[in-house]
Amino acid sequence: MGGLRQREAQFADFDAVAKLKTQSGLSGDSLENWYRFWRDNAAVPFAKAPLSMGWVLEDEGRIVGYLGSIPLLYHYGTRPLLAAAASGFAVEPVYRGFSIGLVASFYRQKNVDLFLNTSAIESVGRLAKAFQAEALPQEDYDNVLFWVLDVRRFLHAVAAKLGMNGNVGTITRRLGSLGLQMEKTLRRRRPRHVPSKFLITETSVSDIGGDFEEVWRRKVAEKPRLLANRDPLHLRWHFASPMSQQLTRVLRCEGPGRLTGYAIVQVETQQETGLRRCLLADMLVENDHPEAIKSLVAMAYDFAKKSDCHVFEVLGFPKNLRQILLEWKPYSRKYPACPFYFKATDRALHGILRNEDSWYACPFDGDTTLTR
Repeated sequence: MGGLRQREAQFADFDAVAKLKTQSGLSGDSLENWYRFWRDNAAVPFAKAPLSMGWVLEDEGRIVGYLGSIPLLYHYGTRPLLAAAASGFAVEPVYRGFSIGLVASFYRQKNVDLFLNTSAIESVGRLAKAFQAEALPQEDYDNVLFWVLDVRRFLHAVAAKLGMNGNVGTITRRLGSLGLQMEKTLRRRRPRHVPSKFLITETSVSDIGGDFEEVWRRKVAEKPRLLANRDPLHLRWHFASPMSQQLTRVLRCEGPGRLTGYAIVQVETQQETGLRRCLLADMLVENDHPEAIKSLVAMAYDFAKKSDCHVFEVLGFPKNLRQILLEWKPYSRKYPACPFYFKATDRALHGILRNEDSWYACPFDGDTTLTR
């Protein structure tokens, strides 16, 4: 390994990095998406110095490792923060002993206020801790709430995931289908519409306009907590992934005389199992109004059914929002390990972020929905 070296990534590395990520089981990418992250990124103008795209590990000119760093704009109250989100971490097995160099470069970046890793597996979490990053303190972030929309297809995907083929898999799916259908009926597992003064309408990401700016400003003013920037420019940039196969829709929540909140949902199909799922990618409601939240989530559930999804999932969001959703008796599954780690360069801010009430973490954070 005498020819091993590490350097900053550049656009010319795209083909080699895309091949490495695919071989490592990560999702595909496009050069257009790289331009979106590092040339057309709405956060780049806020940087005080040039930012790194990430780093590659080379062995005699062949790329064998990669870690991307996507700049994002955050706010703690009225204080703007430039964040770096780790993304696309992939290293060939024989070179994984050198992974720490990529991680060290990520956490040693200058002119970055906040480091985030929102899609960490257990081994990556251990590396993050080695550089004083900490697990997100938001309770149950690693516990995904979900409702089954198509029992047969859901159990088929579960059986495929577990490698249950042939007669065993068929019997399991049939018994499980009967059990889930009965429990679903008895326990009334589904978000339901309630009488409400709020009007929910569906629109596209490109239609996000000035009234979203007002919602964003009022949300920031409610209380100091860490929020990813959600002005219209950043929202459109975040969800306008080029060549994406995902279906993304925006649900507007209008109260008397003005927009009071919104939800954004994303639909994707898992290639390995065929499971089609709808994710609540983001939701922002003034003062976390329970009636508005219920109206948005019930409409999101209806959208998932209309889109022929097999499951509807909710990841993250603060405790008070999750308590509202638990009234509808969702199923739940846990990640094998916490996927979300953070580190603030300002020690005082880092201490503040150890408090759960300082967060509004959801799939909008980091690269969770940027690279799905």
